[in-house]
Amino acid sequence: MADPSPVVEADGISKRFGATVALRDARITVAPGESHALVGRNGAGKSTLVSILTGLQQPDTGTLRFNGEPAPAPGDIDAWRARVACVYQRSTIIPALSVAENLFLNRHTNGGLRPIRWRELRSRAADLLAEYGVDVDPAARAGQLTVEQRQFVEIARALSFGARFIILDEPTAKLDARGIERLFAKLRELQGQGVAFLFISHHLQEVYELCDTVTVYRDARHILTAPVVELDQHAMVEAMTGEQSKGTEPAWSAGERSAPVGEPLLEVADLGLPGVYESCSLAARAGEVLGLAGSAASGNIQFGETLAGLHRPRSGTVTVAGRAVRTGRVPASLAAGIGFVPEDRHIQGLIPQRSVAENATLTVTDQLGPFGTVLPSRTRVFAERMITDLDIKTPGPATEVSALSGGNQQKVVIARALATEPQVLVAVKPTNGVDIKSKESLLGTVRQVADSGRTALIVSDELDDLRVCDRVLAMFHGRIVAEFTHGWTDEQLVSAMEGMTGTTETKEDHVTDH
Repeated sequence: MADPSPVVEADGISKRFGATVALRDARITVAPGESHALVGRNGAGKSTLVSILTGLQQPDTGTLRFNGEPAPAPGDIDAWRARVACVYQRSTIIPALSVAENLFLNRHTNGGLRPIRWRELRSRAADLLAEYGVDVDPAARAGQLTVEQRQFVEIARALSFGARFIILDEPTAKLDARGIERLFAKLRELQGQGVAFLFISHHLQEVYELCDTVTVYRDARHILTAPVVELDQHAMVEAMTGEQSKGTEPAWSAGERSAPVGEPLLEVADLGLPGVYESCSLAARAGEVLGLAGSAASGNIQFGETLAGLHRPRSGTVTVAGRAVRTGRVPASLAAGIGFVPEDRHIQGLIPQRSVAENATLTVTDQLGPFGTVLPSRTRVFAERMITDLDIKTPGPATEVSALSGGNQQKVVIARALATEPQVLVAVKPTNGVDIKSKESLLGTVRQVADSGRTALIVSDELDDLRVCDRVLAMFHGRIVAEFTHGWTDEQLVSAMEGMTGTTETKEDHVTDH
């Protein structure tokens, strides 16, 4: 008998969004009953591939086949659902509805105008859940389910459409160890029934526990596909990061510097935000750039946002220059001397229709005129000084910030953060979406903050951002798991960020005790 066709086969897939190449001649093949991992750094092309495999986007070039047949026509939702489903990190279950209603959303009856027979609906839901061994009450409100139970319900719903290929996007991000064990047991059971999974995760140890095959993407390209047992963790990380030439560190690298001395300027003790991170502590001295590395599910971004007052932690303390900061309040963080560069300048950082001057002075409007007024002349003078200091390329302070390039917009965001002359600068992904020259300038500015006797905390998963740091802390699953001084390798840091600290033999050479 001939081997069955792959449940999915994508070949020569390319996709552009304007000038951005999201995928270039990418490919992947998944066999029936296979658990296939797709791994890669942020920007590798994983999300774009998922959008193409699920019919949300159409490729510019390439072919896509399911079970040997061409992919359905764009917009044929029922045909796509019968072939593929995706369980996203952010659940698509509607909390206010029952489990049964979620399972059969928009198909409660066999006819459009027939009344819903609730007892029959719950019975159908119970049969479906029993068929796939999901122990959940069909009448329960979905909002009362655990994360693990909601995932099982989503998987059962996908299978009910006939799909035998399911994409799991970071499925363990919000599960504890026992929940992960139960999820993996269920996935292995479904594999035995011929269901195939594409497993997307930053946690490489889980790839080895669950998957048969792994595909690595880097820089929008397919790098390799191999049986998991034939690819050790070092080789996988190397494929994800690419080889780094020795002695070619970028100009903004921290280099060999003497360790700062004296009391910490920033101290964080046992900070905890339920469901995101717990018992996180760190300290940074004047003159130091500290990095906080981690994947999307690590909690590092929310940690940085907490320092800026955007989240109210359940436990722990934050201290700047020996004075306690009232957590959970942005004005209190500003008053305590914390400047903040948010993750997304478009959503959190800028008011596009306002001028460069107005955007750059948002944090200091109380200093721009008497009795709560804002004098345009003071605003202009203040902005002109910042434009000069940060070398912002703009026709003038009155120019709309939306007219600037991405790199110069990001300089405006940093200018606003520095306008208060903070003791501590917290910068989340400070070079997100900027070119190499702007990256050098922005990270040089962060370095200057520390060199002027203050402290900077860079929160990022971009290795180039972290090269400016004197020390880097790695977060994984809401905890700080490793610390590196200057001289870390890509493999060491990525391994720690992926939860593989136990396999990084040389890590201990770079760990310091502060």
